[in-house]
Amino acid sequence: MISLRGKSLTAISKDIADGYVVVNPLFLKPLDEEALKGLYQQIMKVHSAVRGEKFPFGDVNAIRQRNMKLQRLHTSLMIIRTFAKDRGIKQLY
Repeated sequence: MISLRGKSLTAISKDIADGYVVVNPLFLKPLDEEALKGLYQQIMKVHSAVRGEKFPFGDVNAIRQRNMKLQRLHTSLMIIRTFAKDRGIKQLY
């Protein structure tokens, strides 16, 4: 089981979606290839779960929160892909 900062990758992925953790190259730098792939996969799972939730028609705040979660997750995935490309990890990009 891979953990990051004392939390599981699933918990970190949910924290990224909620905006508690910001993904940037400094955050990713201490991760090895296996941890980076695991984090990427968990973010993809959380992204799919958020997209699979029932759409909150008529509730503007809920729609905004959902879209912000999706935006944070998507941005994190792009940052991880770019970071992996710079490191030469070919399975992510």
